[in-house]
Amino acid sequence: MKYWQDKIVLITGGSNGLGKIIAETFGLNGAKLAIVGLERGDVEKTGEEMKHKGIEVLPLVADVTKPEDARRIVDETIAKYGALDVLVNAAGRTHRGFLMQTSLEEFQSLWNLNVMGTIACTQAAVPHLLKRKGHVVNIGSLAAKSAARWVGAYPTTKHAVAAFSQQLRLEMKSEGLHVLLVCPGPVKRDHPRLYPLKNAEGIPQSALMPGGGVKVGKIDPFDLANRILKMCEKRRPELVVPWKARILFSIAQIFPKLGDWIVLKST
Repeated sequence: MKYWQDKIVLITGGSNGLGKIIAETFGLNGAKLAIVGLERGDVEKTGEEMKHKGIEVLPLVADVTKPEDARRIVDETIAKYGALDVLVNAAGRTHRGFLMQTSLEEFQSLWNLNVMGTIACTQAAVPHLLKRKGHVVNIGSLAAKSAARWVGAYPTTKHAVAAFSQQLRLEMKSEGLHVLLVCPGPVKRDHPRLYPLKNAEGIPQSALMPGGGVKVGKIDPFDLANRILKMCEKRRPELVVPWKARILFSIAQIFPKLGDWIVLKST
C-alpha cells in the first residue's frame, strides 16, 4: 500500500498554481483532499477536475486571513473525513516594489496572508495532526532564506514563515509532529504572469517576472510536488530548490558582505 493511501490532506491555496499541483500529487498517490481557495468558481472547477481523475476531494471556500475561516476549514475537513494527516500552507502571494515605497497597508496585507494565515491554519490543525503524528508543510521561498531587491514586503513575510516553521519544529517534534519548510525558487508556468508595480519606476522589467529578477532556472512544479511528498515520508525539516542556493545562504551567514555582493550580482 502506498504511504499516502487514504491519508487526509488539507491544502490552502489548493485551487490554483503550485498549491493545486501539490494537491493533485497527493491525490494521485491515494490521499483524500480538502482544497481551499478564495474564489468559489476556482475551487469548484479544480474540485471537479480532480474528481474526474478519481481523486476524492472536498472543495472549501475560505479567506485564511480570518481566524474563524481557518478554524472552519479544519472543522469541515474533520467532519467529512474524521481525521487529518497533513496541512499544506500554500496560500500566499508575492509582491514587487522598492522597500521604502511599500506602504504600511501593503506590508500588513501581505503579512496577514503569508504569515498570519499560515499561523491561524496551523494552530487550528495541530491538535488533529498530533493524533496521527502528521505533517505541516509550509511553502516558503528562496526569499525565506535570503532577501533580494525589488520584491517589496515579500522577503519579510517569508523570513517569518521560516522562523515559525523552525520554532514549531523545535517545540512539537517530540510530540510527533513533522514540520517541512519548502523553499523553492521561481516555479515554471505555462503562462508566466507579470506582477504589478505601484510607485516603483526604475525597477527592471525582469523583476516583474516570477523570481523577481533572480538569475536562477525555473523549477518544474510537478517535480517539486513529488519531492515534497518524499520529504514528508522521510520527515525531513527542509527542502531547498535548487540545492545550490544553500551555498549562498551559508556564505551569507558567515560573510554577510560577501553574501550581499553575490545577491546583487545575481539579480
